[in-house]
Amino acid sequence: MKYITTLLVAVLILPIATRGLKAQKYHSDNGNGTYTNPVIPADFPDPDVIRVGNTYYMVNTTMFIFPGVTILKSHDLVNWQYCCNAVQRFDFSPCYDLDGGNRYGHGQWASSLRYHNGKYYLLFITLDEGGFLSTATNPGGPWKIRHLPRGFYDASLLFDTDGKIYVAHGNTQIYVTELDKNFAPAGKDSLVFTGDIRHGLEGTHFYKINGYYYLYSTYGGVDGIQVALRSKHVYGPYEEKVVMRDTTRGINFGIHQGALVKTQTGEWWSMLFVDQGAFGRFPSLQPVKWIDGWPIVGIDGKAVITYKKPNVGKNYPITKLPISDQFDSPKLGMQWGWNHNPDSTNWSLTERHGYLRLKTAKVVSELPQARNTLTQRIFAYYSKHILSTATTKMDIRHMRNGDVAGLAVFQ
Repeated sequence: MKYITTLLVAVLILPIATRGLKAQKYHSDNGNGTYTNPVIPADFPDPDVIRVGNTYYMVNTTMFIFPGVTILKSHDLVNWQYCCNAVQRFDFSPCYDLDGGNRYGHGQWASSLRYHNGKYYLLFITLDEGGFLSTATNPGGPWKIRHLPRGFYDASLLFDTDGKIYVAHGNTQIYVTELDKNFAPAGKDSLVFTGDIRHGLEGTHFYKINGYYYLYSTYGGVDGIQVALRSKHVYGPYEEKVVMRDTTRGINFGIHQGALVKTQTGEWWSMLFVDQGAFGRFPSLQPVKWIDGWPIVGIDGKAVITYKKPNVGKNYPITKLPISDQFDSPKLGMQWGWNHNPDSTNWSLTERHGYLRLKTAKVVSELPQARNTLTQRIFAYYSKHILSTATTKMDIRHMRNGDVAGLAVFQ
């Protein structure tokens, strides 16, 4: 199930200017050494997390929103900030310009983020264009993207200790494929496991820990079965264990699909997500305890809601992701993204200081066809029920009869 939910400011016919977007309290850190899940109450799905030194990086799915492939950074796994958007635009099909088609429900899926020998790697797929690899020496960019000979569904990279590179991938049937130095297949796909609990085993993350190869995967669905597969050999045979099976109260689908990460102090944690329907998929941070070589997630396989923060060696201040904007900078904030590629000739932050000016790129009859539709994730705030509020100010003095512009929820 792949979708994205955002607030958007749209222009269909005529130029408008817009400013301001607010929400209420929405940070996870309770200020007393504990945190409350979700760690980010907004749509940051399919997380992959790594630690480099004292900094954690998390990448998420952004599909048809650009700039996209959002990377966040944190020092404690609870308080996150924007690091960069690794892909500024996607020019591999005119559909990303809403020209002759679109990429709704498609675009970038489930990136694998890795750090190896001084370089950062992002491997991801689009269902229509195939596989892509982005690389950078600085996580903040610039990132260099290239089209790969083939794509892999829900792929996860592994740089093995013997210098070989592998990718784990697939749905229900999980494969391992060796890659050459150019990240092209070095041989045939090897089927290493077929999901036997139910259909839909996917979202695999590939690790080598204490001599074992681990495929950390999910069956998804209402009860969100998270499993670990392990083997002493990269091509198996793999044995399977359910490491988490839980439906947290108040959510639509169980906690599932994500990454394992080890802190500087030796603790293990898992960043997964919970599906909140129209609000999106929220990251959920769960403790991990290794028992007999298996990463048991949460408390005995059940999710924690409020829990002690990870021990990362020191305390860090509470940080909040930006959601409001006065548009007083010449550069668009990283909380914003365009619905498909923008037409850069028809929007401006400098023509009128303190305003975003949107100009009609093309007259269209329906909102999904409109170019330069600016979006932002819906942020919920912590309360008994999932709630969110948003406001915007618009200068509509130059609109004419029949013109349409405004604020909408877009899924």
